[in-house]
Amino acid sequence: MKVKDAMHPGVICVEPDTPIRDVARTMKQEDVGAIPVKSDGELVGMITDRDLACRALCDGLDVATLRARDVMTRGAICCLAGDDISDALGVMEGQKIRRLPVMDRDGALVGMLSLGDISRGVSDKVSGEVLKSVTAHHR
Repeated sequence: MKVKDAMHPGVICVEPDTPIRDVARTMKQEDVGAIPVKSDGELVGMITDRDLACRALCDGLDVATLRARDVMTRGAICCLAGDDISDALGVMEGQKIRRLPVMDRDGALVGMLSLGDISRGVSDKVSGEVLKSVTAHHR
């Protein structure tokens, strides 16, 4: 199975200067836990719900002035739409991440792949092992 067969096509993105409140509002409206950050059409980072909680709220920063660039994880790890699901699983497991932006061969963002998407395409045993590995506590 290929990534393109399991991914969610079409991705809502934000710009680096998007206010954090708008990012959070978009996540709520779209019912997503991660949003890619693009600048001039290029993927420059990702913001997860955890980034919002840990980097914005817990650090005591002024949420009214924060922008996406202030809390995003820079240099998002991606996969290609034509990659095998097993390769994407390996990346997720190795990097301990739950979501991957999906790019086409031209470098355009075409979708998002989550652990949930993958679990529908692999055996229960494999899905369970990867979930356990990705969600294991790490420091």
